[in-house]
Amino acid sequence: MANKFQLAVGLDIGSAWTRVVVLAVDGGCLRFLGNSAVISHGWHRGQIADQSAVADSVRQAVQEAEARSQQQIGSAVLGVGGPSVRSQQGRGLYEFGHRRPIDRGDLVYAIDLAARARLDEDRLLLQVLPQDFTVDGRPPIPHPLNLECQRLEAHALLVTASAQEHQALISAVHQAHLRVEETVFEAMAAAYASVLSDERSGGVALVDIGAHSTNVCVYDGDSMLFAAGLPVSGDHFTRDLGELKALSFEEAERLKFAHGCALVGLTADNIVIELPPEPGRPGREINRRELIEILEARAAQIFDLVDKCRVRYARDIALREGIVLCGGGAQLEGMVELAEKVLGCPARLGFPRGVIDFPEELMSPVWTICAGLAMYSARLQARRERGGGPSIWSLFTGK
Repeated sequence: MANKFQLAVGLDIGSAWTRVVVLAVDGGCLRFLGNSAVISHGWHRGQIADQSAVADSVRQAVQEAEARSQQQIGSAVLGVGGPSVRSQQGRGLYEFGHRRPIDRGDLVYAIDLAARARLDEDRLLLQVLPQDFTVDGRPPIPHPLNLECQRLEAHALLVTASAQEHQALISAVHQAHLRVEETVFEAMAAAYASVLSDERSGGVALVDIGAHSTNVCVYDGDSMLFAAGLPVSGDHFTRDLGELKALSFEEAERLKFAHGCALVGLTADNIVIELPPEPGRPGREINRRELIEILEARAAQIFDLVDKCRVRYARDIALREGIVLCGGGAQLEGMVELAEKVLGCPARLGFPRGVIDFPEELMSPVWTICAGLAMYSARLQARRERGGGPSIWSLFTGK
């Protein structure tokens, strides 16, 4: 019997883990069907080094998700992130020639003009996100539909990625015999899953701390003001410990998860951690406070970078609704408290919202991106079903 629902699938190919979330789109509701997570292969320092190995990881993750959901997966929305992701402003000027009311087609055309901004070499346009419109030189407004004017100017945020890295990722997915519905900036997908519309209205930033990059986006209402991948990540915490305490990467990673914290004084730190002896090396002791100080310094650097980006590129917007943390790096104890201390605003972990039967064990910031990608897939299907298309804002923002 044919399914009475449509499948919405999100694919999050990280350099550490490859994750899949499968949802059913049924009667306007989203219902969880299955998921999978496999260790990623074929990556080196956040870049694809072996396309076939990446494809194998995708294939394995999809097969496991198919087995758990009892559904055949043919396509997915794919997340894109990393330091190569940047954003820039686009400006589109549309001269009507005579004064008349603005219709929906005018808004679309003005945004299309804004999207034609010159990009740097080897850049690919990932998302076009409208911000506001200027009507006959007056102060910007978000929705000028039906206003009379002669001169319409659109402002949009253009999110771009490395064309070469983007193509390598797409090719790996195709090699795994999976069709890519669309590619979406990972921080944007995480925000789509974990930040409600009314929370964006007061100004909010989402920070996804992954193994090899930190992805950031800043919202002011429906308008995204800034998006980028920062070259500081969860692996830097581990490498700092390894270099400063003469530990192997594996041992430093174990200590980070077992005894780590991002804020001195939040937990007991007058503890001596005993390291077991290794072949040719006696056992040692490490003071936990020193370990926490190392981790706090790196975490503070990340939040300081986020704040500098907010001030310089996001109109110095006040984050009244705070900062939302996602990704594996967000799970380090004390990250929420340190974010509040550095940025001077509320902070919380970002969990997926709005999916029926979403498992409690997946209510974790590491699954927020993948869930958001699946939810984005569902939105694309709803748009296709409507035929006439959504509002001008949802056409570009994913709302």
